[in-house]
Amino acid sequence: MTRNGSQRKPLALDQVHQGDCLDLLGRVPTGSIDLAFADPPFNIGYDYDTYDDTRPADDYLDWSRRWMGEVVRVLRPDGTFWLAIGDEYAAELKVLATRELGLVCRSWVVWYYTFGVNCRHKFSRSHAHLFHFVKNPEAFTFNSDAIRVPSARELVYGDKRADPTGRLPDDTWILRPQDLPEGFGPAEDTWYFPRVCGTFKERSGWHGCQMPEQLLGRIIRASSHPGGTVLDPFAGSGTTLAVARKLGRSYLGCELSAAYANKVRERLAAIQVGAPLEGAAEPLKSVPATKDGRRLVDRAARTARGRAKVGGTPAARRGRQGPT
Repeated sequence: MTRNGSQRKPLALDQVHQGDCLDLLGRVPTGSIDLAFADPPFNIGYDYDTYDDTRPADDYLDWSRRWMGEVVRVLRPDGTFWLAIGDEYAAELKVLATRELGLVCRSWVVWYYTFGVNCRHKFSRSHAHLFHFVKNPEAFTFNSDAIRVPSARELVYGDKRADPTGRLPDDTWILRPQDLPEGFGPAEDTWYFPRVCGTFKERSGWHGCQMPEQLLGRIIRASSHPGGTVLDPFAGSGTTLAVARKLGRSYLGCELSAAYANKVRERLAAIQVGAPLEGAAEPLKSVPATKDGRRLVDRAARTARGRAKVGGTPAARRGRQGPT
């Protein structure tokens, strides 16, 4: 039975269902979902095929209040809700979730990436917000051992005494820390995942807002158990559902676009339970080694030293020798 007392048939698991999430979520039984992940439209004018991403602010917030309320209803008492959102409405949706819907924010994660969105009249966008909400702060799933990352002792210092199980991730996730050697210390709040760019192997090619599988892998491993049920009310390119399937979870997706829903079904049909996630499992270990970055500098230095031995640059030598 749905919240309004109707007898509509519950949504079948392990499928993506095409339609408006507000209608479809009404067919999800109360208290049946272990983990919900939502990456909704940000209301910034993105060109979706069937959705208007330019709502008036009050309309967008009212719509968000309704679908988020449904997510809270379908979560188990010990369930978890992760919300991905941009700057424009991050503050409002956090307040809505905690002050109005009664959720508790365990972490406010910042996911940093390079190859960001170029902006003309402000600093270029290179991050998104990931809110980690729970219904009950005394009872929720957090599998810390499933999401450990290499420690600075191992990566930076090469210390053989480093704990081979690693450490818990921080709450800011960064793409290329080797580009910012002084900007992120080993004890700071740093997460590390690449955005899915157009040249990446895992890129679906038909959806412009595709989440990395490794990012969803961390969330699903941390906040659910094998056999649990994962919900995504905005399936999009299907990454949440694909990762849930690979990691042995049941899944349930809603997608407004019929075209996107069909593509997600094709993606899921090609996935086997237990298949590896796309992307580097340990991105910090997969980036180019520092010595590779030094080769260009060393080559330039050798070239400069060679020129000095024969009398400077070609132009300088011509100047001393007279016109040629």
